[in-house]
Parts: sequence; C-alpha cells; structure tokens
Amino acid sequence: MSDGEGRAAHAAREVRGEVADLGHDGEGEAPSRGVELLGRVGLVGYGIVHLLVGVIAVRVALGRQPGQADQQGALATIAAEPLGLVLIGVIVLGLVAFGIWHGHAAITGFRWTSGWDRTQKRIGSGARALAVLGVATVGVRLLVTGSSGSSTGGSRQATADLLVLPAGRVLVGLVGVVVLIAAIATCWTGVRRDFLEELDRSRLPAWLRTPFVWVGVAGHVLRAVAFGVMAVLFGAAALTADPRRAGGLDAALKTLAEQPFGPFLLIVVAVGFVSFGLYLFGEARARRI
Repeated sequence: MSDGEGRAAHAAREVRGEVADLGHDGEGEAPSRGVELLGRVGLVGYGIVHLLVGVIAVRVALGRQPGQADQQGALATIAAEPLGLVLIGVIVLGLVAFGIWHGHAAITGFRWTSGWDRTQKRIGSGARALAVLGVATVGVRLLVTGSSGSSTGGSRQATADLLVLPAGRVLVGLVGVVVLIAAIATCWTGVRRDFLEELDRSRLPAWLRTPFVWVGVAGHVLRAVAFGVMAVLFGAAALTADPRRAGGLDAALKTLAEQPFGPFLLIVVAVGFVSFGLYLFGEARARRI
C-alpha cells in the first residue's frame, strides 16, 4: 500500500470513528444521546409555548381578556387542559435537557469554528440556555404550587430590589441595555439568517425548506420588537426610579397594544411569536447541535 493510500485509509478510519462517537455520545454538542433526544422534545415544547404566547397576544389585540401574554400565561393555558400537567412535565424535562445541551455548547462547543465567531456562538448558547431553563423553572413552579407567577410582577420586584442598592438606577439601566442588545442581536440573527448555520435543512421535506427559512426570519425579527419594548420599559424605570414602569414580556406586549395603531402592531408581533414557534418545530428536526 502506498503512503497516499495509507493516509487515506487512516483518514477514513478517523471519520468512521467520529461518526460512531456521534451516535454514542449524542449529535454535535449534546453530551449524550439521551440529552440530544430530550433536547429535541424541549424544542417542540418551547415552540408550543411561543405559539400560545402569539395566540394570547392576538386576543389582547382584539380586546379580549386572556390573562398573561407571556410564557407564564402560555403554561397556565396548557395546565388548564386535560392532561395539561402531564404535558408540562414532558416540556419541562425537554427544556432542561435542551438547557444542558446549550450550556455544554457555551462552555466547550463550536470547535468547528474559532475566534470571535466561536465566542459569539458560545455567548448565544449561554443566553439561550438561561432562557429555556427560565421557562422550565416556571413550569416546575406551576407543577409544585399550581401557579406560574407573572413575568411583569417578577420584573418589577427585581427592579425594586435593584433600585434600593447603591447606584440602583444605573443597574436597572444596565438591565435595559442588556435587553436591548439581546433584541438587536435577535433581529440581526434573523436578518442575516445566521440561525441557518446550525441547521441541516436536508432533514426537512423539500417543500418545507423555503417556508421554514421565512418563518425563521419573521420569528427572530418580530420577536425582537417585543424585547425592544421591554428594554424601553426598564429604561423608563431607571430614569424615574419607579419599579412599576418596568415589566416583562406581558407588560411589553400590552404596552405595545396601547400605542397608536397598537392592536395592528401587536398582531404583527404575535405573528412573529407564532412564526418562531413553527420555526422551533422545524429546528427540532433539523438542528445539528
């Protein structure tokens, strides 16, 4: 066997070994196959939550009284259905697995790239891990206490706690800046379609691939509007030293509804949440890591 043939055979063995490891340990960044599969369940559950937030937002825009237009309200809606608590338990397990998945990626992942690009992806995974684990915590609270709490009440209490600290208004303002950065990053991801880098669209039916991209763009960009309103609310709380001005997603959506052409704007943002939910269903199948 020539040297070239030997090197080719060695490379082929390495590739086979890597593929075997993926099957054993879980695909890409997943620390185990079980975490990977549960993580995909979590993506579906996260998608259901976003769909329900979008539906609740539409009801707010139409002047009905739907309860909270946020993740807490969405989970409470699920809990009210037959076997709802069972479904929430499954969603919580999936979200925890998905959070572990992203946490693992934030610490050691994205070795296929380097430099600032890798750093950005790791930061994004860390932020997403915190987001999904936060929703999982809401689900656990609902299962244990029967109440999902309130994003607005929690935001206002946290803001009040910060305001009593030295330089509290500055700290609240920094929270607003962080939320604004998250909004800009989410919008930029949608506009540039960066979310496609971590997906293998060949896993989706051919007829679904193009619509999948567009619902992903709409979901990222329009959700960013809600995050931007949240940033403004925290900024107002910092300027006035009034924690009642702060608010979570529920307050952001209802504030949007109160603006000129508010119901129309809110329906547009609601379409974004529904789109993101549909995108997450596709991501559950197409995601590589």
